[in-house]
Amino acid sequence: MFSVTVRDHIMIAHSFSGEVFGPAQKLHGATFVVDATFKRPELDADNIVVDIGRALEELHAICGALSYRNLDDEADFTGVNTSTEFLAKVIADRLADKIEAGDLGAGAHGLTGIAVTLHESHIAWAGYERNL
Repeated sequence: MFSVTVRDHIMIAHSFSGEVFGPAQKLHGATFVVDATFKRPELDADNIVVDIGRALEELHAICGALSYRNLDDEADFTGVNTSTEFLAKVIADRLADKIEAGDLGAGAHGLTGIAVTLHESHIAWAGYERNL
C-alpha cells in the first residue's frame, strides 16, 4: 500500500457534556496538528499517490473552516461532543467529499483510503480511518 501524508492544524474552542470529561466540560481551547494520509495499492499514471499540492490546499481549506471557531456555536455540531476522535472523522469525511467532487484531481479517484490523525500534544493523539 502506498501513502502520502500532508499536515495542517486547527485552533478551536469547545466544551463537552458528560462527567467523563471532567474539567473539559467547561469551555476551553484546543490546538490540533492534523495529519491526513491518502492511500492506494498502486501508483497512478504519474507514479504518485495524490497531487500533494492539491491535498495540502484541500486540507487547509477544511482546517480553515474549523479554526478560530467555538464549535459549540456551529450548527453542524449542535448537541455533539466534538471529541478529538469525532473531529478526525469530520475531517476525513470532508476530504472524501472533496475527492469525490474531483477537487484533488482525476488521479485521486484511485485512492482507496484516508486516515486522519489529530495530535493533541506530543504524547496524545487520536484518529479515524475510512475506505473510499
